[in-house]
Amino acid sequence: MKKAPFILILILILTAEALLCFFMVTNIRDLKTDPVKVNECMYSVTENYGDTAKYNTQLDYVILDNEGNLVYKTGEGLSESVNEAVKNRGLILDLVIDGEVEGKMIFDYSMDEQLVGIKKSIIMIFVIAGVLQIVIISVWYIYLEHTVIKPFKKLNSFASRVAEGNLDMPLEMDKGHVFGEFTEAFDIMRSELKKARIAEKKASDEKKEMVAKLSHDIKTPVASIKSTSEIGYEVTKEERTKEMFGIINDKTDQIKSLVDNLFNSSVQDITEIAVNPGNYESDDITSLIRKSDYLKKAGDFTIPSCNVYMDKLRLQQVFDNIFMNSYKYADTSIDVRCEISGDYLVIRVADKGPGVKDEEIPLLKEKYKRGSNSSDKEGAGLGLYLTDYFMEKMDGKLGLRNLDPGFEVSVYLSLV
Repeated sequence: MKKAPFILILILILTAEALLCFFMVTNIRDLKTDPVKVNECMYSVTENYGDTAKYNTQLDYVILDNEGNLVYKTGEGLSESVNEAVKNRGLILDLVIDGEVEGKMIFDYSMDEQLVGIKKSIIMIFVIAGVLQIVIISVWYIYLEHTVIKPFKKLNSFASRVAEGNLDMPLEMDKGHVFGEFTEAFDIMRSELKKARIAEKKASDEKKEMVAKLSHDIKTPVASIKSTSEIGYEVTKEERTKEMFGIINDKTDQIKSLVDNLFNSSVQDITEIAVNPGNYESDDITSLIRKSDYLKKAGDFTIPSCNVYMDKLRLQQVFDNIFMNSYKYADTSIDVRCEISGDYLVIRVADKGPGVKDEEIPLLKEKYKRGSNSSDKEGAGLGLYLTDYFMEKMDGKLGLRNLDPGFEVSVYLSLV
């Protein structure tokens, strides 16, 4: 059952109502003005005046003489005077016999009674048509309820279950209604989502397993490097060599901490890199910078004495990323300046390299974004992204700007 037949039936019912009403109205006018029947009745009376048996009585009428006295009437309940006829909207004509007016003929149509009957008929027509329309609309609503509303509610409930992650319960399909093909497409979507989720979980599990294995495997050579550097530190007599072995030893400790973080993240399914800041003296920052500047390109600098809010491991990574970028893209001497500005200890690290385009500076903190002049250098575009992330987690911030010449990175550590 489609929508078009319902609309067509309603249009036909409304058209029939209009035609019947038009017929009733025109029928009133015809009853009121029927000259043929009136002439036939008058002719029979004038030709046979006095012989009532020959009078034409197809219409009801009354004959009065010139004094208003009743001469003849065809039935009861008719107007028997001119005034009463006028009141009942009767037709009053002169009765002419042999050229002389002998009285009046009153044709009494009982118009009030006819109008009441016609009104009742019209009301009955509207009642019947209204009932038919209500029945049709009710049938149409039941049809829509069964073929559209209920299936749509099922689809809505199904979509809610899918949104909640329930991909196991299939959607019952009924191709007998307008949503049949649509429900089939929805269930295919559910099935494909379930397959995709299973594949995604499998890939995620394999990835975590691989990261866990790599993390474990990396620890073995790192432990060997650490033990070798410790032996070398104890055996060598040269201060410069001792210093280099000390740097190697510190870096192996840092690698071990990072590998442990990586292992824990893969096993525990941690989605964020853990940053655990605390209150430290600023004197600790000097050693962090010196460890990052393993090529000794930074000159002397002084850290103002204060307490700052930081995570030593993550701040070490911050300086590692900054100095590594300077080594890679500038390869010049590095100037380190420190100052207290407002609520921050600011550490500015500047080189004398080419810098980047001014419009590209805001993009450097985004993931996988690099300057357009770095295409010939290896890199993933994660260094400054992670650096900015670590600083935000330590309630600090990262500043970038071009110098003339050079490029400056400012590390803002919150004072406590």
